[in-house]
Amino acid sequence: MFRPRTRRLAAAGSAAVLGLSLAACAGAGAVGGGDGEQIVVAIVSNPQMQDAISLQDEFRKEHPGVDVRFVSLPENEARAKITASVATGGGEFDVVMISNYETPMWAENGWIENLQPYADATEGYDPDDFVPSVRDALSVDGDLYSVPFYGESSFLAYRKDLFEQAGLTMPDRPTWDDVRELAAELNDPAEDFAGVCLRGLAGWGEVMAPMTTVMNTFGGQWFDEDGNARLDSPEVREAVETYVDTVQRYGQPGAATSGFGDCLTRFAQGQAAMWYDATSMVSSIEDPASSTVAGKTGYVPAPVSETDAAGWLYSWSLAIPSTSEHKDAAWDFVSWMTDKDYIKLVGERLSWERVPPGSRLSTYEIPEYAEVSEAYADATLTAMGEATQEKTMVAPAPYPGIQFVGIPEFQDLGTRVGQQMSAAIAGQKSVAEALEQSQQYAETVAETYHEQQDAAPGSEAGGKP
Repeated sequence: MFRPRTRRLAAAGSAAVLGLSLAACAGAGAVGGGDGEQIVVAIVSNPQMQDAISLQDEFRKEHPGVDVRFVSLPENEARAKITASVATGGGEFDVVMISNYETPMWAENGWIENLQPYADATEGYDPDDFVPSVRDALSVDGDLYSVPFYGESSFLAYRKDLFEQAGLTMPDRPTWDDVRELAAELNDPAEDFAGVCLRGLAGWGEVMAPMTTVMNTFGGQWFDEDGNARLDSPEVREAVETYVDTVQRYGQPGAATSGFGDCLTRFAQGQAAMWYDATSMVSSIEDPASSTVAGKTGYVPAPVSETDAAGWLYSWSLAIPSTSEHKDAAWDFVSWMTDKDYIKLVGERLSWERVPPGSRLSTYEIPEYAEVSEAYADATLTAMGEATQEKTMVAPAPYPGIQFVGIPEFQDLGTRVGQQMSAAIAGQKSVAEALEQSQQYAETVAETYHEQQDAAPGSEAGGKP
């Protein structure tokens, strides 16, 4: 039902963001300088990316002829600007940070380069060392079109010390009922201490990432196998009600404006007993230089309801737009930032806790990293290995993705639905009202696919088989 759209349709899906001023942001966060060949790299602002910027002196030593300039933006803004540039062939960027959502579609459209020949020709790069599930998610017909900077699934972090003090036990495989009961025991609003931290910030890459995994494990879907919108199903409603009620009762104050970054700060500073989110959190949570809970945190699989697993699969990766006029220099940077040696550089120069997780299998064989990651290495790899539709969904889905729907329209659809869910968390509307509006948005998308299918050759409306 949800087959990849053509280049024309996918570009049309980007029309909503074409009004953004890319030229105005092209120099933001610029780093470096010099007379070398300049490449512009668009990245998402998070701790791991800031670490990469701070290590640019090492890149310059190896590639003195390449001058790197960064555009570093918050996730929602970065995604919109990068999509607008690449979809329209704007040519502002030589390297873009995208994910396993964009990679297959953009490869089909010819918007990004096939990186497999580059990877195969680079001595010691070893693309076969990438975590298999991540490598597959970034490949088309067996060829890599983006390469992972880090990979992640999701799991539940909890304060082992507080659980022990309170006489509580975290199950090996917690359910959402377990999470609610434990959060109720430890929640202390008077002390600004949350029983659990959950994202509420609008955005398909924010609140909808964890919330969609909850929908999945409760038996819900965005669309059924026939391509019909299903956001008004009883299963989706139960999942959303559970999520919203949990964060309203036992979550952090101002949850409707809390994204990954806010929950990271709160948990790392000892203001929450539990946090369900990306496995990549460990790079900051276990860094004693910035976290007060390093060494005090335990990790268990994502909470479930009707399924055996519930984690997502996601990778921030680097791609080279086909419009880049500096592809070789761009690959020099891409390969440097995703190589085994970069992993070691972060560990030796910054700390082993800050190593980008989930991209390479060899990372987990480095003795220093194995020592610091003892509490979460197995949990991370297990979560990533279990992050399949077969294990995390009750019913088959006609679209790729676990915490997203792998169609171009999802950027807009997910954003709109995320706004509705955030409003429900804020108490500005009921869950029923939020889902009613969300269903209307999803039905509009479904109709375009039904029309395309009806008009296709071989259908009753499309003429002869």
